[in-house]
Amino acid sequence: MPLTAHQWRSIGERLLSEALERRTGKLLLEGRALDAEAEERAVRAAHDALFGLGGLQALLDDSEVENIDANGCDRVFVRYADGRKEQMAPIAASDAELVELIRTIAARGGAEERRFDRAVPRLNVQLPDGSRMFAVMAVSGRVSLSIRRHRYPRATLPELRKLGVFDAELESLLRALVLARKNIIVAGGTNVGKTTLLRALASEIPSSERLVTIEDTYELGLHEDGLHPDVVPMQAREANIEGEGAIDQAELVRWGLRMAPDRVIVGEIRGAEVVPMCNAMSQGNDGSLSTIHASTSRGVFTKLAAYAVQAPERLSLEATNLLVASAVHFVVHLARDTSGRRAISSVREIIGADGPQLISNEVYRPGPERRAVCSTPLRAQTVAELEATGFLPPVAAGFGGWSE
Repeated sequence: MPLTAHQWRSIGERLLSEALERRTGKLLLEGRALDAEAEERAVRAAHDALFGLGGLQALLDDSEVENIDANGCDRVFVRYADGRKEQMAPIAASDAELVELIRTIAARGGAEERRFDRAVPRLNVQLPDGSRMFAVMAVSGRVSLSIRRHRYPRATLPELRKLGVFDAELESLLRALVLARKNIIVAGGTNVGKTTLLRALASEIPSSERLVTIEDTYELGLHEDGLHPDVVPMQAREANIEGEGAIDQAELVRWGLRMAPDRVIVGEIRGAEVVPMCNAMSQGNDGSLSTIHASTSRGVFTKLAAYAVQAPERLSLEATNLLVASAVHFVVHLARDTSGRRAISSVREIIGADGPQLISNEVYRPGPERRAVCSTPLRAQTVAELEATGFLPPVAAGFGGWSE
């Protein structure tokens, strides 16, 4: 009978303890002094190599570390939650050892095959703590990796409000949009908190609903958040060593729709999945969520059109606009404010399409500090739908309130 992970760890810790006792005894017999600090470092390094992620483990154990970037084994840079960037000690003795560490991480990254060699010189994998690691070799001067931490794997809207991502007024609106089953795309640049906000929005979904999540690499973790008992998490699969068996997100969206979901959540729209995703949103799976990279809330429409024209369906701009207008209700854009903090900067309501133009209202626009400020009233029909969830529209200066 194969040993469990807990049993393996217990055996490893016992062997490590016995090896340490033998070394201590040898030093005592030789009359040599014990260096407690060096001994502790050695034990920690051995423990991290056996049960953790080697030289990366100490950085991953630091809750204030947000990003880890290594350009080779000895050029390691860390960005902290407060914005500081520091160079750290090497994470491996050589680049070859770093490659072996990355391969070990890939082997522990799940049941799916994750190669990392000259034939497949890139790796995208989720770490045990939920962080995402991307590594490359052969195509770069040295083997390199980037790790993006998720410091709030169980994020909620109240928690993000306390962190200053938005105010109480916006929190109320976001909650109402989820409860009213509005389809939402969360947009923004790299590392502004799109996935964290998506988790927070999903935390407002009633626990009775059935969810299907589609991701390139598992990050959302809704099947483990304790809030949603009925979740089917699906992850794209790379081709095997023979070049067969690849399954992309677009195909997973189609499969997900056959699993009777109340909502479909796509971790990130980045290609051909845009068409089946929009079809899902417009065919009865209202309340679906996704993220996309875009520098502005209006720029989301350009990105969607670009992806749609590259998809197998080869949709024209006019057809894409009609599809998006019938599928997406709101775009929520994240950015960094003037002080460098993550914040919602824009909320845009999609109204309709007119040929090459997609019509929308920017309900909240970036203010002087690049944080969202009230701008344009919601449509009366939308206000009525939100009020049915208990939402109370604010009285916004300049236009007298959304409900009028």
